[in-house]
Amino acid sequence: MWEADWIWRDERFALADGDDELLGFLAEMLHPAVRTDADEVERLRAWMNETLAHDGYELTAVDTISGAPVFTARTVGAGVSGAMKNLFFAADGPKPEFVLGDAINNDVLLVKNGEFCLQYDQALGATGLTWGDLITWWRAHAPFPEDATDQDVGRALYKRLSASLHRDPKRPEWVSPERKVFRAYCRRYPIDGSGAHYPALIPQVYLHLDPRTRLERGGRDSILGRERMDFLLLLPRGVRIVVEVDGQQHYSEGDMASPRLYSKMVSEDRSLRLKGYQVYRFGGHELGLSAAPAMLHNFFGQLVEHRH
Repeated sequence: MWEADWIWRDERFALADGDDELLGFLAEMLHPAVRTDADEVERLRAWMNETLAHDGYELTAVDTISGAPVFTARTVGAGVSGAMKNLFFAADGPKPEFVLGDAINNDVLLVKNGEFCLQYDQALGATGLTWGDLITWWRAHAPFPEDATDQDVGRALYKRLSASLHRDPKRPEWVSPERKVFRAYCRRYPIDGSGAHYPALIPQVYLHLDPRTRLERGGRDSILGRERMDFLLLLPRGVRIVVEVDGQQHYSEGDMASPRLYSKMVSEDRSLRLKGYQVYRFGGHELGLSAAPAMLHNFFGQLVEHRH
């Protein structure tokens, strides 16, 4: 006969080591492979969330299987609800053009300039999107010899992702602030086997898809707001972190400070935060200082490792 407090000592729940094992177990209790009655799943989820709320956790849907929700646990108020459906990123040429192939299912199709844009088409796992996931995808996406190592594939992926970042053809030796951020992250968490379990820093991610270019809009901003994120991290439990690099064009028009541009920027940040995204900004000036590499190294360490 088990004692009343058996759960606290059972190594399968590892409660002495933290909350992750128990939270994962609770999420699996609602998995479609375990329970098929949608009403029962919802009743259990509501009861669990009412109980978990006292410790700051909740169970939220992050994916579906045959229309049934798949849940994960997260800190209350953290993360973005719903499953990732589209990830278009690292465009290094003309703007890609998209259409809704099936508006009912939210199927987005790339119909033009797709060769200049990457599309991650795999489901997002419980660990978010890691360098290991991206290496596996890139190995299948691009032709590599069978004996290519993860280091070979990672090196090619690094080169392709870097190609989407800002550069000045007139100053080939100049390293843009965006490239400094990407290099600093990849030095700490390399795109190879040694960094495979760390989250991928994804550059130039499309957030909104306006089919018209700025020229076609008569120079006006899109009504959808910010079109691309400089960098995105997809972490476990629906946590999505946006890293933005602000050059002069973000807050001034010519040499004059622009309250309009600044207001637009902070308004878009508020919208992202209300959706559950976390937004961190770097000024181009601070990234040009000699202390920038050490600052970025420490920043990414604090950002990633306490969540890892």
